[in-house]
Amino acid sequence: MALNQLKHLMGEMKFYGMAEHLDQFLSEAQTQSWSHTELLDATLQAEYDYRENKKINARLKTSKLKLQPAFEDFDFSAGRSFTKNQIKELYHLKWIGRPVVLIGPTGIGKTFIAQAIGTQGCRNKHTVLYMKVSTFLEELMLARSSGTYLKFRRKITTPTIFVYDDFGLRKFTSQEAEAFCELLEDRSYGDKSTVITTQLPLENWHEVIEDAVIADAIIDRLKHGSLIYKIKGPSYREILAKKLDQKKKGD
Repeated sequence: MALNQLKHLMGEMKFYGMAEHLDQFLSEAQTQSWSHTELLDATLQAEYDYRENKKINARLKTSKLKLQPAFEDFDFSAGRSFTKNQIKELYHLKWIGRPVVLIGPTGIGKTFIAQAIGTQGCRNKHTVLYMKVSTFLEELMLARSSGTYLKFRRKITTPTIFVYDDFGLRKFTSQEAEAFCELLEDRSYGDKSTVITTQLPLENWHEVIEDAVIADAIIDRLKHGSLIYKIKGPSYREILAKKLDQKKKGD
């Protein structure tokens, strides 16, 4: 079969990874004296990698992660209290099934870490959904008013990892707090995790949840079942701004 016919057949069968690298592999097979098995192995691996990357990109798209950062890009020179061992612990995803709470002042890098968790989850065949608390509350209100609350509830309980960013920026009504409590309850079964970023230590959550009973239930659930990271240090936004200024002066 001619090479062009072979590429066309691969395209028809949707073996796009194979077709993309075929010329390269045939050339390498000739120059490096590959066996038939080695050539087949290379082409199959290319197809597998192509399909896996396509799945990863699809999961990243549906995750709504805005930055899609990687743990490898975490800046340890910034003087924050987050350690390499803690990054390693989150990176390996062995904690999935438990909530994760990231506590620290504004600008410390909580959202970066939370979204890096989401990115790592997508890379490792997990479904992910990122949502700022303000978006959660807007969609909750819309779902209740339009009679689609059950659909909304399925949306936020289905993903393996749900990133709930910026809790505590405003007070929750009893109804909003109840929805948050239901979220944690629904996601406490099976291999699912909720990742929460907040400036408030758990003991201060009564300040933003007006229903004391619901507040106690939420705090108790997170206090005894979560991985809790309290991050201290200077604002990374300020550090990054200084680095950019220095770079501009250097240029």
